[in-house]
Amino acid sequence: MPQTGKLIVFTAPSGAGKTSIVRFLLKTDPRLAFSISACTRDRRPNEVDGQDYYFISLEEFRKKISRGEFLEWQEVYADQLYGTLRSEVERLWAEGLHVLFDIDVKGALNLKKLYSENALLVFVKPPSPEILFERLRNRRTEDEESMRKRIARATEELGYEDRCDVVLVNDVLEDAQREALALVDRFIRSS
Repeated sequence: MPQTGKLIVFTAPSGAGKTSIVRFLLKTDPRLAFSISACTRDRRPNEVDGQDYYFISLEEFRKKISRGEFLEWQEVYADQLYGTLRSEVERLWAEGLHVLFDIDVKGALNLKKLYSENALLVFVKPPSPEILFERLRNRRTEDEESMRKRIARATEELGYEDRCDVVLVNDVLEDAQREALALVDRFIRSS
């Protein structure tokens, strides 16, 4: 299917606030629709299949990889794969919408490579690494080993900001949301 819309890709280390910004944009701008990622991790109690993620088995995910059904995918942690289904983006374009993403940095870079000027890559940066780590700890959703892995991964991901189109510092969430809305509007209006 030919591309009919743009891709707006928000990426950041876990805990930087990208999901809060993306949710705000979805509520505020009717031209946008969320690309639901597929993943192999266990569903958390508050998550809904087909709304938060498409939760699929590791075996099924690998079959979809071999059939070329993903635009991008990453093994974020051992046997925890995440990816963007081609069918998801095509479905949203068919509805006349621009596609909004909330994905990891490597997946974001892959989408940028595929769609170049038709994709805006926004890196959401915390005010400092220390504040980021504090936000992660305050979630209280991880055991100590899992938290250690998240912090190591977040430290690595902070080094990717210079490979993105825009860096958006999330110090005060409401300010970052307003700035994100203006960025997205300018990008959609550009030719």
